[in-house]
Amino acid sequence: MIFAAAKFADGSVGAFQITFLRYVGALATVLLLAHWRGGLLAHRSCQPAAHFLRALCGSSAAVAITWASAHMPIADATAFGMLYGVIAVLLGVVFLKERLNHRLRWAIALSLAGTVIVIVGKGAFREALPAAPAFAAAASACLLAVEGLLIRILGQSEKALSVMLYVCFFGLFLMAAPAYANWQSLNVEAVFTCILLGPVSIGAQYATIRGYRSAPLSVVGPVDYTWIVFAALLGFVAFGERSETTTLVGGALIVLGGVLLVRTSSPPQ
Repeated sequence: MIFAAAKFADGSVGAFQITFLRYVGALATVLLLAHWRGGLLAHRSCQPAAHFLRALCGSSAAVAITWASAHMPIADATAFGMLYGVIAVLLGVVFLKERLNHRLRWAIALSLAGTVIVIVGKGAFREALPAAPAFAAAASACLLAVEGLLIRILGQSEKALSVMLYVCFFGLFLMAAPAYANWQSLNVEAVFTCILLGPVSIGAQYATIRGYRSAPLSVVGPVDYTWIVFAALLGFVAFGERSETTTLVGGALIVLGGVLLVRTSSPPQ
């Protein structure tokens, strides 16, 4: 829903502006939460550089996929974005020394197969795509994978609220100049709607951080393929993008793969 915001706006609000206003709402939310949870000093980090890099990757990925979704079918943009799960698994193996056993490989393959079925059924790649949006969507996948790696690392040593506080502050700072350069006049309702995306994104961030803290990238990355199911549903409900039986079949495989990933990675009781 957040990444499809530019498509909802139908070009009336730019990707930089949406992302900036979202960070305004997100930062206001985490500042309020931090005040209730011991104040800002209680959430001070000794790894500000890692937080900045995570914010740079996350905000850049958000802008890239938001812009791509506004200039190409959502199914196509999401298909490129879902490459991030595969890239995240590879990063986990290379940098975190995670191991993929036989059952994990099968579960990942099942989730990936379901994703391919859904995006093909949604009409992805059936016609020539504009190069710039396709490149932006692919770049967002790489950036999201790096962000996932950093979330995994930071989530092991810092509070979830601390991680969110830093990324919102740095993200707002990074988006200020691009948003100003591309600013378009908006009515109060549009501004308020964009700002409200902030609290929504905080809820999603919290769930993401908890997930990355609890499980390795080889598990969490492929589980995120469930995003394709919600993207297909959103495209049908909001934009009339036709859904087919393949969406149900692929979605079932994605869910089944996710269940197997969770069961495989869970320690025995």
